[in-house]
Amino acid sequence: MVLLVFLLPLESPQRAPKRNTAHMSLISLNNANIFQGKHLVLSNVYFEIAAGEFVYLIGQTGSGKSSVLKTLYGDLPLTQGTGSVAGHDLSGLKDKDIPALRRDLGIVFQDFQLLSDRSVEDNLDFVLRATGWKDKSKRAERILEVLSLVGMQNKKHKSTFEISGGEQQRVAIARALLNDPKVILADEPTGNLDPRTSEEIMTLLLSLAGQDKAVLMATHDFQLIHKYTNRTLKVQGGEVTDNLIQNF
Repeated sequence: MVLLVFLLPLESPQRAPKRNTAHMSLISLNNANIFQGKHLVLSNVYFEIAAGEFVYLIGQTGSGKSSVLKTLYGDLPLTQGTGSVAGHDLSGLKDKDIPALRRDLGIVFQDFQLLSDRSVEDNLDFVLRATGWKDKSKRAERILEVLSLVGMQNKKHKSTFEISGGEQQRVAIARALLNDPKVILADEPTGNLDPRTSEEIMTLLLSLAGQDKAVLMATHDFQLIHKYTNRTLKVQGGEVTDNLIQNF
């Protein structure tokens, strides 16, 4: 099993707050060619995402969105072009460097990837122990902090199968925040949720950008995209284009 350790909601957010952070790029790819094995998936990819930015990643199934994300968290090697995430150089990234990269990332998945045989608290404690937190009291304190940020502090003793899908996604976001990452990568985080819960999760993710984190969210949910207009990276025809306003 690969463990990817990867707030109170803002009121009626329409966009993530703008910040003068051009010098604080946390995600970048420059003239990057992205491969799956020997197959070229995307060519000449260029974009930068600064601290405080929320950016959508969109595209049809099979277009290469997942390949972009996998490159950013070190699952696909970047062999042509340059790139960096949270200060980590992706070019020639070695296996021994990947755990350090992922400690500076928070990754949120569509299917939550929680351990169903453990409580909410134990899911988070498992991650902290796996990433070197030895002091039990400090682990407990950090778990309470992140659960409070997502409004789940009163359900820490619940088993994950006892809580709703939206609550599970909140726990997954709390898990992603445990090591205070600079970058959040969200892969279809609202894909299994109803519209109301999707908006709650969206509000939560937007608030993270307001804390000087860079947030990149892959999604097919065009209702959310149009309601919460933000910069968009579109993956199509083997390329990535950068847009602010979406016309699909």
